[in-house]
Amino acid sequence: MSTGFSKDDIDKIGAILGAASVSFHKDHYRLKVANAEERRNLVLELFPEATLGKTRGMLVVVYTGNSHLQLHNCTGYVVSDELGEVTFVSETGKKLSGLVVERGASCSLYASINRDLISSDFTRLGVEVMLSGVALSLAEEILSQTDDQEEP
Repeated sequence: MSTGFSKDDIDKIGAILGAASVSFHKDHYRLKVANAEERRNLVLELFPEATLGKTRGMLVVVYTGNSHLQLHNCTGYVVSDELGEVTFVSETGKKLSGLVVERGASCSLYASINRDLISSDFTRLGVEVMLSGVALSLAEEILSQTDDQEEP
């Protein structure tokens, strides 16, 4: 898994999202993503290492005009040029959380998803559950290979 966002990671993420600007602020990177056509803007802040209570880890923060989302203990990310999005994942035991940021300045959050959902037969899932499984299945290649992980 990742040990922090590097400058190369930031450049790759910025390119996929078509970031209008990328800057470094003391302890984190800040990327601005704009969609003028749909009048949407978001700011993505990536902290290579942040204090998260008694521990330290990677932190992903998204600000939009009407939301503020955080993904603590980010364990990795996957970029999809084809979809124009970046999926940030936090893996804890058999649970996954993911924050998907799109080139069109939109984002989605999926929290505390059962890990086995991403390798399920999506045709057997309800529409309300299917989307989270499909979205996070893109990150399957970067997830821990341990199948016997304990619940926290």
